[in-house]
Amino acid sequence: MARHRGSPKLLALVLLGMAWGCRGPLPQPPRPPGVAGAPVPLARLGFALQAGAFARVENAARLAERLQGEGLDATYFKAPDGLHKVRFGDFPTRKAARQRGEALTRLGILEVFFVVAPEARPLETPEDPDALRAALARTARSYTGLPYLWGGTDPSQGFDCSGLTWTTYRLNGLALPRSSHTQWDAGRAVDAEDLRTGDLVFFATGRSGRVSHVGLYLSGGRFIHAPSQGGRIGEAALDEPYYRDRYLGGRRYF
Repeated sequence: MARHRGSPKLLALVLLGMAWGCRGPLPQPPRPPGVAGAPVPLARLGFALQAGAFARVENAARLAERLQGEGLDATYFKAPDGLHKVRFGDFPTRKAARQRGEALTRLGILEVFFVVAPEARPLETPEDPDALRAALARTARSYTGLPYLWGGTDPSQGFDCSGLTWTTYRLNGLALPRSSHTQWDAGRAVDAEDLRTGDLVFFATGRSGRVSHVGLYLSGGRFIHAPSQGGRIGEAALDEPYYRDRYLGGRRYF
């Protein structure tokens, strides 16, 4: 990866709250769960920009939150080397990614960046769907224990529910839509008994009965999610009364 520097500006900055779903009732009626079938494929992500690597997760999250404030789709993750890295963007070519990075440094938004090729992403190939499913579960579980954020009131505090699923798919190279209701619309319906690791599960937690919550299915009837304001990312069971009574259906994307 080529490293590029721009105007000196401190980039260290906190833990990301993605306020793209889980806000309550949405204007569209939910589709009922359907039968499992051929999933609707998601687009593969192209080149990305890496804007920093930090030993402390708080610093990576601060930077991700700041870049989001600039309108960039930044997220962070813990790499195998133990560093927490911040990435954003989906560019068709290395040149396009580099030009965008250079423009952002001229604006003082970035201090340093790397261009990351698609093959350098921490993902499995879709030709091996079982490996991809396992990678999605590992990625989601890596955020276990982080606090939940609803509505973006304090972006330094954690993820919202659709931010967790969006980030998990994105870090594995798949362009999942951002909000819970667009994630619901994008996938292929799958019955509860046919759920597989990496599918998404949706709930109506408000009075409207519409999509307002999403988690990532693991196995054995369990899923991982950002549960509620004041809670932390963790696992739950679909047959728990609260989730059983509010379950809308599952969706598959590959």
